[in-house]
Amino acid sequence: MMAQTKAGLGWIGVACAVLAVAASAVAQPVSPAQRSTAQQVAQSGVPLSELAPNAPDSYTVKRGDTLWAIAGIFLKSPWRWPELWGMNMNEVRNPHRIYPGQQLFLDKVGGMARLRMGPGGADGPVETVRVSPRTRVLPVGDTSIPTLAPHLIEPFLDEPIILERSEFDQAPRIISATDNRVLMTRGDRAYVRGRTGTPFVETDPTKTELFRVFREATPLKEPGTNRILGYEAQYLGGARLMRSESVQTLTNAKGATEQVLVPATIDILRAKEEIRVGDRLFPEPPRQLISYVPRAPSQQVSGSIVSVYGNAVALAGQNQVVVINKGLADGVETGHVFAILKQGMRVDDKSQEGERARIKLPDERNGLLMVFRPFEHLSYALILEITDTVSVGDRITNPR
Repeated sequence: MMAQTKAGLGWIGVACAVLAVAASAVAQPVSPAQRSTAQQVAQSGVPLSELAPNAPDSYTVKRGDTLWAIAGIFLKSPWRWPELWGMNMNEVRNPHRIYPGQQLFLDKVGGMARLRMGPGGADGPVETVRVSPRTRVLPVGDTSIPTLAPHLIEPFLDEPIILERSEFDQAPRIISATDNRVLMTRGDRAYVRGRTGTPFVETDPTKTELFRVFREATPLKEPGTNRILGYEAQYLGGARLMRSESVQTLTNAKGATEQVLVPATIDILRAKEEIRVGDRLFPEPPRQLISYVPRAPSQQVSGSIVSVYGNAVALAGQNQVVVINKGLADGVETGHVFAILKQGMRVDDKSQEGERARIKLPDERNGLLMVFRPFEHLSYALILEITDTVSVGDRITNPR
């Protein structure tokens, strides 16, 4: 069937298919450490004690599955995905390219477990395409399953940012709308000034300049010490630069000429909330294709949750975003998984008459989170599993 399909597509169609696969593979890298782990496990397998209690003998991959979910079906710890890959790496050359319809079979021999691939092949199903007697270029969509459900993280890739106070203060600011209104929204025009001595100008007149709009940055403090680790700016929307800031020569009432500043002009393209005078602009970053590969850190890391993302939010649940007080400077990387430890309550010991000692109950494991956007000293993380609500001050540590 595959040979017939590629023949029907012709050499142009095959070339498109190869390019699509190659592009996806580039966007989903596998680190040397992950490959090394998988190769070690591929030689011996995984001990039966590491399997999930209800690990099935076989599983058919379904549309909507994620690598995290499939790893959790077979293994006790979903972040140990390299070991899941290692159990069938001879058949799955790229662990990010597993497709709906493929079957995984669990073999148990000599106290060890391995996975093998059933029908479907490592390259995934390819649909038959009928063509008329003329050349046509047909794009081949990528139907492989993602590591995590993309909609959980994608909104946060462009929205929140963590920066230094000076970066925010020096960013261009909105000074007025067309009719002196204070609040603006999608479709409105506004005027912008750069910081004093640095005009807000278009860097390349041949390109469209896009910006994101943010509100006053909120300090993120380390629990216990109150040390400011960074500032989180609230995302409001996006805008396009229409005219650069300039200077015009005008004649005043006395007949004298003077130099008058003319602010830059922007059009607001999208608004999550109403935009107002004083809000700041930052350049729209290029879209990045990032591989979210859950895994445990190679070094010991201990930290705390310093913020729950969202206005006036004190508690977080599953699939919500939090900020932790560890970042690139601490060796934290995209994909690192941490266990959440809920702080034990402080109570009075009333077990013995006449004694009222103040004690603190032990911290208990409460779930897992995964870092998806690290900064220098802070990181955004997604709560993947939870048994109770998460609050600011809860600790994080290596998952095992």
